[in-house]
Amino acid sequence: MLFPPASCPRLIVKIGSALLVDPDGAVRREWLTGVAADIAARRREGQEVAVVSSGAIALGARRLGLAKGGRASLEDAQAAAAAGQIVLSQVWADVLGAEALTAAQMLVTLDDLEHRRRYLNAAATLDRLLSLGVVPIINENDSVATEEIRFGDNDRLAARIAQAAAAGGVILLSDIDGLYDRNPALPGARHIARVDRIDAGIEAMADTGSASGMGSGGMVSKIAAARIANAAGAHLAIASGRIDRPLSTEARHTLFAAEKGASARKAWLAGGLTAKGRLRIDAGAAKALRGGASLLAAGVTAAEGDFVRGDILDIADPDGRVIARGLSEYPTADAAAILGLGREAQEAALGYAPRAAMVHRDHMVLL
Repeated sequence: MLFPPASCPRLIVKIGSALLVDPDGAVRREWLTGVAADIAARRREGQEVAVVSSGAIALGARRLGLAKGGRASLEDAQAAAAAGQIVLSQVWADVLGAEALTAAQMLVTLDDLEHRRRYLNAAATLDRLLSLGVVPIINENDSVATEEIRFGDNDRLAARIAQAAAAGGVILLSDIDGLYDRNPALPGARHIARVDRIDAGIEAMADTGSASGMGSGGMVSKIAAARIANAAGAHLAIASGRIDRPLSTEARHTLFAAEKGASARKAWLAGGLTAKGRLRIDAGAAKALRGGASLLAAGVTAAEGDFVRGDILDIADPDGRVIARGLSEYPTADAAAILGLGREAQEAALGYAPRAAMVHRDHMVLL
């Protein structure tokens, strides 16, 4: 069993559209009943489980007669989600209710988890529901999300939910049984059973396609999800849902193993999907950051974007590679005014005493 209750008190399970909905747009109820039985068995052993469930758009598209599975346009996706979400939540309530479990629905947008206060509110709700023995069913709020604020896939949403719920494990049930060193449709493709570090070589193995054509995520999104989960100290597994009882049946999978987790605040920073701007730094500053230092204005060569104090910024080395992320101590105009300056020169440029750093190490995480 992946992530048994004894070693993983809290688990997040993500279920892709192609597993929950058949090509005709109908719910695969028999398969879902087996998943509910697996969840119930884990609950009896003391494990708290939350589910990130795709499927609303696919279900709604069938009921509204929309082309391309409801994804022909953003407006179609929003309409399909509105019609399908009510069906999806009822199906989950039914199958979990048959196992004497209570389901609760949570719909979130990217903004809910990117803004610190709203993130903490969502985390508190999740924690209370799980502590009450409820199974939260979570999905992106596609009926109101726009291109600028939507996650775009539930893999990364699952990782962010794991972070908010302080879960120890994430299982991405999909139409594939893990990561391969190349597209698994190609001859000689080799399955990767375990990944201890996500580097450029691992990212190069990803294929952007979704085999079903029904979902919005591919292997790229799954590796991105693994990076987010691992940064929060949660292990993540990619496993096939093309089997009955996938949460209790031993089957091939890929495990992305986490190192010791970062602080909650730094994990939130590392898992963020949007940044308001970017600071470009010189080689000396990059070396200093890796040594645990704060980012001083003297080492910043460029400030990009429109941000205010407290916004999340990407920090890029001289090669343009993002090596850190942190909270800005300055708005854009002031940051631009003190680029490359020492402390005394900063005061002259700003007209007030400068802050200790452009980004303080307590509010920064290395990537």
